[in-house]
Amino acid sequence: MTAILPAMDPATQILIVDDDEGIRGLVSSFLEKHGFGTDTAENAEQMRIKLRTRTYDLIVLDVMMPGEDGLSALRDLQKRDGPPIIMLSAVGTDIDRIVGLEMGADDYLAKPCNPRELLARIRTVLRRRMREHATAQTSPEPFSGGRLRFAGWQIDLVSRALHDPNDEVVTLSDGEFRLLRAFVEHPRRVLTRDQLLDIARGHESEHYDRAIDVQISRLRRKLAATDQNSELIRTVRNEGYMFVPSVTSG
Repeated sequence: MTAILPAMDPATQILIVDDDEGIRGLVSSFLEKHGFGTDTAENAEQMRIKLRTRTYDLIVLDVMMPGEDGLSALRDLQKRDGPPIIMLSAVGTDIDRIVGLEMGADDYLAKPCNPRELLARIRTVLRRRMREHATAQTSPEPFSGGRLRFAGWQIDLVSRALHDPNDEVVTLSDGEFRLLRAFVEHPRRVLTRDQLLDIARGHESEHYDRAIDVQISRLRRKLAATDQNSELIRTVRNEGYMFVPSVTSG
């Protein structure tokens, strides 16, 4: 028996930006059949005109467009704190996908893509954004300030320097620093992989899910270097991870 995904709110508006009229029509028609409201634009300039007059919940953005390309348009959208974005590109290499994700895209699909896969990705991105907003509304405010202390350790969020209990500097990769910052700003709370991805990376791809476990493993080894008996990051079965020690500022 085929599982039926619940329909999204029909008020959910998707903007499809692609220079190919056939693709715009196909994607628009398919999404409308599944309960979405849609609008289309054939280039970045037309997209901006639409954004000035309407609000959209998500943008499907083509990379390879004449004139201004999708990556340039994506960069501009990030400056404006726009809606979540799914990139479509005929160039589907890992490097292009990673570049798009690192620039702020919420997901990236190679063309031609199955409309059903695009639909699934849209649902996932929208639900993730809803979870993120719900978490932000119900969670206590994270620590603010430049320097935090925990279990004898000290991390400076401005200089990105981590000092162990012996005041020795411990080198962290960019990913390890982002992850540790997510933990120290939300101590003694169970954080799911999705939440860690949202907090630490700002956007999520399914491909990064296992990477979180790898980064946590590396971070644990570095934090355990001076005290093998101290459990700072606890695995909570079937839920996620929790940063165990209390955290103080100053």
